[in-house]
Amino acid sequence: MTLKTPFGRAMRETHFNFSPSYTPLNHGSYGAYPRSVQAQQDAIQRQLAERPDTFIVYELPNLIDKSRRAVAPLLGVPVDEVVFVPNATTGVNTVLRNLKYEEGDVIVHFSTIYGACEKTIASIGEMTPLVPVCIQLEYPIEDAEILKRFRDTVSQARREGKNVKLAMFDTVLTFPGARMPWEDLVKACKELRVLSLIDGAHGIGHIDLTHLGSVGPDFFVSNCHKWLYTPRGCAVFHVPARNQHLIRTCLPTSHGYQYPFEKPEPTGKSPFVHLFEFVATIDYTPYLCVPAAIEFRERICGGEETIRKYCWEIARVGGRRVAEILGTYVMDNEGSTLSKCCFANVKLPLFFKLDGALQQRKQFSVGEAGKIQKWLNFTAVKEFDTYLQIAFHSGAMWVRLSGQIYLTLEDFEWIGFKLKELCARLNKDEVVF
Repeated sequence: MTLKTPFGRAMRETHFNFSPSYTPLNHGSYGAYPRSVQAQQDAIQRQLAERPDTFIVYELPNLIDKSRRAVAPLLGVPVDEVVFVPNATTGVNTVLRNLKYEEGDVIVHFSTIYGACEKTIASIGEMTPLVPVCIQLEYPIEDAEILKRFRDTVSQARREGKNVKLAMFDTVLTFPGARMPWEDLVKACKELRVLSLIDGAHGIGHIDLTHLGSVGPDFFVSNCHKWLYTPRGCAVFHVPARNQHLIRTCLPTSHGYQYPFEKPEPTGKSPFVHLFEFVATIDYTPYLCVPAAIEFRERICGGEETIRKYCWEIARVGGRRVAEILGTYVMDNEGSTLSKCCFANVKLPLFFKLDGALQQRKQFSVGEAGKIQKWLNFTAVKEFDTYLQIAFHSGAMWVRLSGQIYLTLEDFEWIGFKLKELCARLNKDEVVF
């Protein structure tokens, strides 16, 4: 099967800086950006080096505004409701550390939460009365069941006399790489009068977010350096006007903070925008590359819908081909909603003792899963010059493969056979941990 497209290996070799021997199948973790965007960043950094004070004081605010104007339409929100932070984790921390918590307050999240965000909640719980309530999810699962568990959890917490302050969830999960019903979860939050915080780390440039403004979450953050092709690190942070008064400080607190008794500085910008315009001395050049990234996506790639269509399709077709080679299957649910993204989660032909029906095959103990994962990761790097996102979930070992414009079906077939070889070595006891 061949996908008819201008994308693929030529795109990789012409526009990206990967080593010729490296096969980039894990775009979702750290992203990648084209040479034209790197050239833009280099040019900006030269200007900064030539006149650092002049650039930071006079040029930087205007260039950040230009990037804000460029990115806002991709979210379908007003320009004054978006600012930039270094990454999604910073955005999540900014929200959680600005809110005030009282005895009985809880935050509801899912077991599939990104690890750093879960630890952020734990950290805040050390200093405040905030208590997490975790909803367990095992994939595959239907969207309706996710919504039901969420509503049931909020109702149960309230019956216990708790105040559900906030709910946190993803657009697309980190692992397994699956789309969440985030629009319906936001709707449920509104009906239940719960604040919603969306970790959209895998969001902008990955799924269509132009309706974000109409969906209306209370807080949203999305990494631009993952799927939008900006340099690392750059994330867009959206707070609707109705909630901007809740964000009193950036992280770290810097010049934009206003004392409660202080009159607003006449900057010509809203306090929210001013708060994040200059947050200490960091590398702001990734923020300034947003227009160049969007231009590349429109001029070279044909626009957001074209990119999205290819990335989704190569993930779908490529994932199925890998599963065919391995004799396994791709994770999805009956509604096929999990796979409406740029990821394919393929089960590896490794079996664990909790699968009682497979006694005739070699089985590993669940306790060995971590060692197996590390061996697969490291061996793929060492022997095949690629990196694989592998994890144990719901009693099985999975590989999460990323669809991207610089990949072809042949790349997926290649890794399928490599994975088959690695799993065969494990199953034949050729590996000693």
